[in-house]
Formats: sequence, C-alpha cells, structure tokens
Amino acid sequence: MIEALAGNEERAISVITVSELLHGVHRARGARRARRRAFVEHLLSQLDAVPITEPVARVHAEVWALLAGRGDVIGSHDLWIAATALAHGFGVVTSNDRDFGRVPGLRVLGVER
Repeated sequence: MIEALAGNEERAISVITVSELLHGVHRARGARRARRRAFVEHLLSQLDAVPITEPVARVHAEVWALLAGRGDVIGSHDLWIAATALAHGFGVVTSNDRDFGRVPGLRVLGVER
C-alpha cells in the first residue's frame, strides 16, 4: 500500500514516528507485542530515521506560528513530522489528511482506512 502511494519517492521516517511506533510496541501485551515488535523492527530496518535538526526546528517554528496565527492547531507530534518532511522535501504518507492537509506546502499522500 505504501509502495503504491509513495511511488518512486525517497523513503524515510521521522524520529517522531519511530517513537510513536515503538510506543505502540511497548503498550501491547503478549503475542500482540511480539507481532508489533517484529513489524516495527522490519519497517525500521528498511528506512533511514530523519532526526530533528536546527533547520527542521526553524521550519517547525514557522509552520507553528502560521497555523496558530490563523487559529488552526494540529497535534505537536504531527507538527514535528510535517516540519521534518518540509525541511527535507518529502511528502507524508498518512491516514490523517485532516491534520496534515492543513500544513501549507506539505504533500500529503493519503492512506484510506
């Protein structure tokens, strides 16, 4: 599914998304935890994790101010993920086009649920 949406685009993952995925692993119990861990570790082994750097922080501050100025708020994790993508020229593959779609200039590659 992600392959079809991302096409030939470079693939990477925000360190924020890495944390969100691992959080899901740690919250799971029993066999579900083992399955989630295997899935997440497989996924992470195929992607470079993109860190939060000063250029990312600068984009974050700009987008945050813009959204706040128009009374438009998105979750803090989503804002960092969006800023990381914008700073590196990436699109975002997500099922949350409602929030990510409010970020100016961000290419949102939607996933249907």
